[in-house]
Amino acid sequence: MQQYELDHARHDAIHCLAPGLFRALQRGERRTSKLDVVYAFGNGQRVEFSGPEPLGADDLRVLQGLVALAGLEGKILTSTPKSAAGIALRNLLEPRWQASSEDAVVVESSYRRLAREIGYAKIDASDSIKRCVERLWKVSVIVQCLGGSRRGFRLLADYRTDESLQGVHVALNPMLAGAILGESRHVRISMAEIRALRSEASRLLHQRLCAWINPGTARKVELKTLCGYVFVTEASASTTRKRLSRTREAIEELGNIGWKITEYSKGRYEIRRPTVNSHKLPR
Repeated sequence: MQQYELDHARHDAIHCLAPGLFRALQRGERRTSKLDVVYAFGNGQRVEFSGPEPLGADDLRVLQGLVALAGLEGKILTSTPKSAAGIALRNLLEPRWQASSEDAVVVESSYRRLAREIGYAKIDASDSIKRCVERLWKVSVIVQCLGGSRRGFRLLADYRTDESLQGVHVALNPMLAGAILGESRHVRISMAEIRALRSEASRLLHQRLCAWINPGTARKVELKTLCGYVFVTEASASTTRKRLSRTREAIEELGNIGWKITEYSKGRYEIRRPTVNSHKLPR
């Protein structure tokens, strides 16, 4: 029987809620599209994510694994690291403005371990994980905070002293660090559920709903709204029908892993999230 070390990811709410940060991608779309997402929330605050390629469900899953690992055994990267590796990671994270004085979190893992913990069918999946880490590293984040202050950084920074090392050594940005350390609003996501999901649409929908529905509670939502969480580009009527069908299948998949799904009228659902026992993360 497979043994797992990671129980959950304590994820940053904004990284989970920002519409289109992670989305379903068409074949070849990474060569023709860019990432340009702006998420505005409460009292004039906003976050901008930008990068040369859009992010998909594969990138989402790798980031979830890194966040979960950081919660279990991550180390704080201060604004004035002393080690050469810490200085290099800090520089690669490119903190700007207010973020220059904020902590990040460092996590190390072998590719095999990360692949296993996030449910890859092939444990030797280092090439695909490397590509995801590189895409995540290319993403720049600018946060407009209350009072007009600004923060800027890479989504993450990847640093390896030896390219032959089969693993990742990454710094997670201050927003992710705040959630991991319990200093800001966070979303608890079950790693068992992450490993159980199979489709791209279900993974995208799962993270978004974990940020919207508290454990043990239910909310009502329309199918077309759920579809918009997964597919963010405009589409023809026939493509929209196919997308709605894929979204229905994703909802059914959530039901298969313990979420209670009730379609109380056509295209309208009540979705109840399973109760998750609270657990204090190590600091």
